[in-house]
Amino acid sequence: MEYVLLLVGFVLLIKGADFFVEGSSSLARILRIPSVIIGLTIVAMGTSAPEASVSINAALAGSNDIAISNVVGSNIFNGLVVVGVCAVLAAFQTNKDILKRDMPLNICVSAILCLMFLDGKLSRTEGILLLAGMVLYLCFMIRSALKNREPGADIQTLSLPVSLLYIVGGLAAVIFGGDLVVDKACIIARSWGVSQNFIGLTIIAVGTSLPELVTSIVATRKGDSSLALGNAIGSNLFNILFILGMSSVISPLHVLDESVIDCLLLTVSAVILYLFARSKKKMTRLEGAICILLYISYTAYLLIR
Repeated sequence: MEYVLLLVGFVLLIKGADFFVEGSSSLARILRIPSVIIGLTIVAMGTSAPEASVSINAALAGSNDIAISNVVGSNIFNGLVVVGVCAVLAAFQTNKDILKRDMPLNICVSAILCLMFLDGKLSRTEGILLLAGMVLYLCFMIRSALKNREPGADIQTLSLPVSLLYIVGGLAAVIFGGDLVVDKACIIARSWGVSQNFIGLTIIAVGTSLPELVTSIVATRKGDSSLALGNAIGSNLFNILFILGMSSVISPLHVLDESVIDCLLLTVSAVILYLFARSKKKMTRLEGAICILLYISYTAYLLIR
């Protein structure tokens, strides 16, 4: 029964995020916001709603290992698998704004998180600093969106009331699903005799990152690589700045030595992704395949650790 309820939790997370993204994207089109801004903010936050729900619920329940490992594992998956799969499906040009601004910021934020982890905890003060960084980033993105509003186009969108209903209903499903996933994953971890850290880095991290993967693949298939790459990078920034920031403000988080290593590997993966994206200002199929192989190697490392 625990496995069935875990699956139900994942379904609620994924479908809830799907409705949230559709409603948010429709609202963004009504407001005439460029797609790269949509990807970095609204869609990124929507697809990261499962991670937010899981980690915040874990922090409330005192499951610190899951709160941290879910975010770190999801970010590694986003950078290597989500972007890698999109590049394998169709090589794409790198958006110049993401390359100059958001990808270097992603590396810096990941490195700062590593430094915060070194003392073995993520305190409330550090959580507040992360949240302040999220506020500054959002303010900058909102300002950029207002400066670059696109002229009205004949694009079919949901009506404003339906968009708001999708947003509210999607978030409700994500919150309830996240609670189910944390509760049942902890029970299953204990029954298997494996650590919550391992479960968070693998099953939960991949499960909560499925919305990013699906959304980015769909965007790539439609030729909107700006939204696909922006979704992955924006989600990673949101995961660290907001989710870990909020989780540690709710309850200071104990950091395992293993989590420090995982965070260091996250920073290295962010650097590799940036170098690939910067070379010839595009992501090739070969580079995408290398990213996927790196993630498979990381998973193998977790199994033998």
